[in-house]
Amino acid sequence: MIDKQHQTALITGASRGLGLALARELAGRGWHLLINARGQAALEAAYQELSRHTHVIAIAGDVTDAAHRRALVTAARAMGGLDAVINNASILGPSPQPELLEYPLELLEQVYRANVVAPLGVLQAVKRALKPGATIINVTSDAAVEPYEGWGGYGSSKAALEQLSSILAAENPGWRVYWVDPGDMRTQMHQEAFPGEDISDRPLPETSVPGFLALLTGDYPSGRYAARELVEELA
Repeated sequence: MIDKQHQTALITGASRGLGLALARELAGRGWHLLINARGQAALEAAYQELSRHTHVIAIAGDVTDAAHRRALVTAARAMGGLDAVINNASILGPSPQPELLEYPLELLEQVYRANVVAPLGVLQAVKRALKPGATIINVTSDAAVEPYEGWGGYGSSKAALEQLSSILAAENPGWRVYWVDPGDMRTQMHQEAFPGEDISDRPLPETSVPGFLALLTGDYPSGRYAARELVEELA
């Protein structure tokens, strides 16, 4: 295991939902943070909150943009390198979600670009800024393994991300690579998946954070994990 004092993590999509919940937990534990999101105002609000607890660099932009990824790696090097990368940023696609035979292919390409190509692009960009024994977490979904009707675009993109993660782990045994299902959460994206429905019964993202923390601070082998099941195993 590597020393966790003054660890540094890159978290994409950190202005709200799970990304912000993870950033808050790590900030409280003294991790230095490099955070990104597409929305400047929301990211600035997250920065103002988190920077009261730890050193934070916030860079607004889209991880599908190569120039933005280069900005992230420049910041990562300035911070002394990265101990962890959490690829959390993703998009749902059209809302309500269409069935596959009606799915606009140009929108499907956008979903794959954001949910599959961009996470790999981030890792390609920062690979030389990763410290030995780095931890990689790609946030996935149960839609990657369950054939939910209407989830063909998002779900298949997450399935592709899981296979990519599995191969990445095989090719880089010096890293700990995790693809993690956080479970249903009360987030803006989840609301967009169920427009007009009441999702107040879904757990808040904070309930999934302990599972991610266990992976970041423990010594688990690379693989697929369900965040809440992992917490139940630890209880």
